[in-house]
Amino acid sequence: MVTAHRVPRVVLAAPSSNAGKTSISTGLIAALTARGLTVSPHKVGPDYIDPGYHGLAAGRPGRNLDPWLVGEERIAPLFLRGALHPSPADVAVVEGVMGLFDGAAHPAVPPGFGSTAHVARLLQAPVVLVVDAASQAHSVAALVHGFATFDPAVRLGGVVLNRVGSDRHESILREALGAAGVTVLGAVRRDDRLSTPSRHLGLVPAAERAAEALATVRRLGEVVAGAVDLAAVLALARSAPPLAAVPWDPAAEVAPVATRPRIAVAGGPAFTFGYAENAELLEAAGAEVVTVDPLRDEALPPGTAGLVVGGGFPEVHAAELSANEGLRADVAALAGRGAPVAAECAGLLYLGRELDGVPMCGVLDVATAMAPRLTLGYRDAVAVTDSVLAPAGTRVRGHEFHRTAAVPAAGPTPAWQWSTGAAEGFVRGAVHASYLHLNWAGSPQLAGRLVTACATAPRSENARAHR
Repeated sequence: MVTAHRVPRVVLAAPSSNAGKTSISTGLIAALTARGLTVSPHKVGPDYIDPGYHGLAAGRPGRNLDPWLVGEERIAPLFLRGALHPSPADVAVVEGVMGLFDGAAHPAVPPGFGSTAHVARLLQAPVVLVVDAASQAHSVAALVHGFATFDPAVRLGGVVLNRVGSDRHESILREALGAAGVTVLGAVRRDDRLSTPSRHLGLVPAAERAAEALATVRRLGEVVAGAVDLAAVLALARSAPPLAAVPWDPAAEVAPVATRPRIAVAGGPAFTFGYAENAELLEAAGAEVVTVDPLRDEALPPGTAGLVVGGGFPEVHAAELSANEGLRADVAALAGRGAPVAAECAGLLYLGRELDGVPMCGVLDVATAMAPRLTLGYRDAVAVTDSVLAPAGTRVRGHEFHRTAAVPAAGPTPAWQWSTGAAEGFVRGAVHASYLHLNWAGSPQLAGRLVTACATAPRSENARAHR
């Protein structure tokens, strides 16, 4: 039965990238949380890094909403999963991606598919436009007027001006937008202390900055609380109509196995990329999910029956990962015994022979290294052969996001074939490794198949763990 859920919600968008959406969104989440509200944080698109800051601010996982990865029919159910689990939120804050109307650049979908506007329509949520006003005066009214009227199905509820220079500058901007009939919800001044360090794949993940990231989030919350009309934002969020959808439930997507295999999932600063739904599906399929940190843990957990190594930044931590010879040997032994190992992107690098010249696990005969260009984009893929993750012929939608290259790019038995016909990734025994990132909520059968394979796999003895 479909129930209408009244969840106050607001989407933060911008005319383009680099307008300050992440800073304002994170600050808004932190400011509302500091007021005692339970905030459900969300991010449009496949990005892993921004949700880390959102989760730090909210105290509950940041979740992605990406129509390409999971299908547009799952956007409202997945949103409700985040908003209602583990407890109902008072308000949901959704950070957009790129410019408001910028979507997937892929021939398989129409223009604007996967954009912030697309997700706002699916959620029936009002939009707050974050405008970088650093080099604008009265022209801001024309810019905002265009975004407000471009798509009548997208309701622009107000504007937050970012990087405002002075009282006089703010006055000019407010006057221009007032004449255009647009509500200004806040004006944030330029402040270099609010910047977050970046590197080759964007912001440095919150998990790598620890106390420093907490301080940044706290400061963002203080700035937004002082510069944005929180009561007006809450009123706008509460104006969203009830959302008629069934919340996504991982238990309804997979059948649990009779046994409870232990699956280790790589975490810690080197492996921060992962969707919350993936672990939830593993647990719903009957697995006991435990975290292993390849930077610090010297052995796999006793009884490990399978291993999942997702994305992250092993290239930044290559020397430390290589120095942990005990865990590298454990991973190689686990794979050698025929236990299932599923690796995405950073996981592929970790399983390879070497990364930037230093030894890795040696499960796969592949060398990886930093590359001059960023590889980024959505991908259509089909499984080339049967594996612990998918039977041959399985079609999935994922994305690539890396600045490394593998030589060779595919093994004798590739993991996937792109829609272009190119082969990619590696299947060797019970090992599946690829650059392709997947949100298993879009293909829940992958989690069920992996857990089933782990249920009958040889388990890790980990003699070293008991010494």
